[in-house]
Amino acid sequence: MAALQWSEALALDLPPMDDTHREFVDLLAAVEAADNATLVARWQALVEHTEQHFGQEDAWMASTGFAAGNCHAMQHKVVLQVMRDGAARAVDKGELHVVRAMAAELALWFPQHAQSMDAALALHLRRVGFDATTGVVHAPDALPDGLLHGCGGASCSDERTAPAAVA
Repeated sequence: MAALQWSEALALDLPPMDDTHREFVDLLAAVEAADNATLVARWQALVEHTEQHFGQEDAWMASTGFAAGNCHAMQHKVVLQVMRDGAARAVDKGELHVVRAMAAELALWFPQHAQSMDAALALHLRRVGFDATTGVVHAPDALPDGLLHGCGGASCSDERTAPAAVA
């Protein structure tokens, strides 16, 4: 059985995001179930999906007021680079154990990412009336006045609006 399986706990009530997340979970399960002969190909399929997955979310953030360097987009960048490094190590050095360890870590990381950062993004997108298919924002008055520099959630504040430190 896969370490991570799709459940309604991962659903964010944003069908394009939920569909992409479901595909990520399925591809990760395929990596976990792979034998040594198919592991690299299945990992590459997951990496390719993740490039598109993160690129899609990053584009949604950019078009609705998230700063390019927000912590959500930065986490995407770091995780994707680690995944690419794992692919290179598996192909160049035959280090399949690295990919298997990364898959196990992704199964732990993904639910927290989805239920925090992606949930905040989904809420933001619904709030501004963003149509993920067309890219149209139907409630432009709800867009932030400036760029969001945090992750977009209540627990991740923008440095410009964070309360001053108490001495």
